[in-house]
Amino acid sequence: MTMPYLCPTCKSNRMRFTVIEQTPRYMRLDPQSGEVVAELSADQLDMFHKPYKGDAYMIQCGVCGTTEPEERFVKMAQHMQNQRT
Repeated sequence: MTMPYLCPTCKSNRMRFTVIEQTPRYMRLDPQSGEVVAELSADQLDMFHKPYKGDAYMIQCGVCGTTEPEERFVKMAQHMQNQRT
């Protein structure tokens, strides 16, 4: 997070952002009631329970609310910087 950001949607926000940390919780539910039967750590998963492979965090624009991976905000800032030169 040491690169400049620019919102890819509103294209005006360069300052106000929210970092949303995505922490997966692995659990087993009772199929009838939906109640949590067990909460598991990543190393306790069986072969039918796929581990989360998504982004560790997402960025949300503090002006328009767009939520995207950090790379989209960084690439947009780089693109606009290249257009100016």
